[in-house]
Amino acid sequence: MSLPVLAITLGDVAGIGPEITAKSLLGHDDLREKCVPVVIGDVASVRRGVEAVGGEASAVREINSPAEARNIPGTVEVVQVGQDLSDVVVGELSAAAGDGSYRYVVEACRLAKAGDVDGIVTAPLNKAAMHAGGHQFPGHTELLAHEFGVKDYSLVLSAGDLYFFHLTTHVSMRQAIEDITYDRTLSVLKLAGAFAKSMGTPDELIGLAGLNPHAGENRLFGNEDADVLAPAVAAAKDSGLNVEGPLPGDALIPSAVRGKVNLVVVCYHDQGHAPFKAVYGDDGVNITVGLPVVRVSVDHGTAFDIAGRGIAREASLVLSIERAAALAPEWGVVWDAAQVM
Repeated sequence: MSLPVLAITLGDVAGIGPEITAKSLLGHDDLREKCVPVVIGDVASVRRGVEAVGGEASAVREINSPAEARNIPGTVEVVQVGQDLSDVVVGELSAAAGDGSYRYVVEACRLAKAGDVDGIVTAPLNKAAMHAGGHQFPGHTELLAHEFGVKDYSLVLSAGDLYFFHLTTHVSMRQAIEDITYDRTLSVLKLAGAFAKSMGTPDELIGLAGLNPHAGENRLFGNEDADVLAPAVAAAKDSGLNVEGPLPGDALIPSAVRGKVNLVVVCYHDQGHAPFKAVYGDDGVNITVGLPVVRVSVDHGTAFDIAGRGIAREASLVLSIERAAALAPEWGVVWDAAQVM
């Protein structure tokens, strides 16, 4: 069986993306037994990242397409996209770097749609830099959904067998409340159900966290849980899903961390991200469910404050590559199940 080819987008080259990419591909030869990693980005920035971590620039090999990759340990194979970014200052916000990070993702999506890669792994981009570069997407997830033309998708944080689906992510709290609708809630519950089905556990319990304290406490603390979330849960149950909620988030999430619930749907960014990162740190990754190909990302930012010093930890990127390699061969099942749901 051939190894899955993974497009690793370099992210913002002013951040730690180049050096954690270098550390991952030069320091973890076992990855070559699981996938064929191809960097989509800027050759000069990758060479600078390699040198920052004590490697030789000659380890970087420019190729024209993933089909040319040799997957030889001790090398980093890169497809150049767009202009040379050697003039970008590491650690400083740059419109050129933001534009580059956008173009790397777009190219990875093009390669995936053409069947040239089997999955996408994303190093971190900087949202402000991407906006400065002229691309007004809230983040990676929304950009990927746009490129693949999908409307039903969810950012999913994962560590081991635990998955946190999100109803909303990179919007203000005020906007998040408006965006949490019956249709959106039911859609994400069905995505979670489709994911469970693809993993061979169609009856897996899905826990939905409430929006308000104590899930509204019988309308004492708001009506959204009773008027929006509860009807969506009822409809999901009617469709055959094993769903409970809305449940108080401060009870559901600790229960999930203790291993009692593996599939959790949270309402907004920090409801999921804050406890997840506090518990799992570098052991977590970000998966986008609802795309036709697997996409896994590191669960951290560009870290401009330490960029270029060679001290950034690559653990999350290594884990992302491993998870994408494991999911890619059967991702069609996830996609097909999502379409049926």
